[in-house]
Amino acid sequence: MPVDYLRTLTAPERTRRTNIHLGLSLAFIAGATNAGGFLAVGQYTSHMTGMVSSMADALILGDHDLVWSCLTALISFLAGAATSAIMINWARRQRSRHEYSLPLLLEASLLLAFGLLGGKYNDHGFNALVYWTVGLLSYVMGLQNAMITKISNAEIRTTHVTGMITDIGIEIGKILYWNGTPADPTMMRVQANMARLRLHLTLVGAFSVGAILGAMGFKHLGYIATVPLAIALAILSSVQFIPAKGPTTQTFRQ
Repeated sequence: MPVDYLRTLTAPERTRRTNIHLGLSLAFIAGATNAGGFLAVGQYTSHMTGMVSSMADALILGDHDLVWSCLTALISFLAGAATSAIMINWARRQRSRHEYSLPLLLEASLLLAFGLLGGKYNDHGFNALVYWTVGLLSYVMGLQNAMITKISNAEIRTTHVTGMITDIGIEIGKILYWNGTPADPTMMRVQANMARLRLHLTLVGAFSVGAILGAMGFKHLGYIATVPLAIALAILSSVQFIPAKGPTTQTFRQ
């Protein structure tokens, strides 16, 4: 049943399959949110490397508004990641089955607030809109990325693609490498990890599709385009609160 499947995505019992399926869903949502945030205020909210570089440039050029905006993003992303860790560890110590659904439920609530209330901040000037949007969306990205990182033991990231593109390039390099006769016959052949390559290709694809649809939605609908993302997250996180019919078996837990 769909509810049983959705419940496995946020259950404490983990498998690589459920990690990947949850990662793909969150990568799609992250891509859509990131693209929509850029159309709202002209800044991406998941790329902290770019934020640090932009803050350094703005500091030298004397653009104090941009400095504060980037600093807001960094602190918010950090706070989101810390919040996710606190919620997950608290739930584990309480032996709760909601250790992964609680951060997603918080993310859904914040995205819903952004979708319903974001347009009202246009009346308070550009700076208020930028700081509110950048802070909220960066917090959401930090919250989400820390959760999937803990779930997958740092194998899966969902809010940025730099590391995934790097891993794809590494595996492509292995595919293209010619295994001639080595100087040391005990040396192992260079072989690509095809499972890792497929994983990162699908994650980048999910992020890209989400970004395209998120940009289209925000362009035509505005802030309200975020509401379907919030509803999807709310459904994904709430099914864990529905009692399961049978006993669960712990197969993998970080």
